[in-house]
Amino acid sequence: METVTIHTDFIKLQDLLKLTHQVSSGGEGKIVIQEGQVCVNGETCTMRGKKLYPGDVVSYQGHETAVARQA
Repeated sequence: METVTIHTDFIKLQDLLKLTHQVSSGGEGKIVIQEGQVCVNGETCTMRGKKLYPGDVVSYQGHETAVARQA
């Protein structure tokens, strides 16, 4: 599992997918999220603007990414 450390209170789902290079563009991110291909904490998420907080885990195409806050 990959861990992404954020320096803010949250990161949006679409931005996380782009940051981790799981999608190549915002447009691709929008599509895969709206098609229900992404899970947040084990549940399908179709909201591309979903705010992710430390402790959240995103799953997409067998790849899991955990969100952590910089100490």
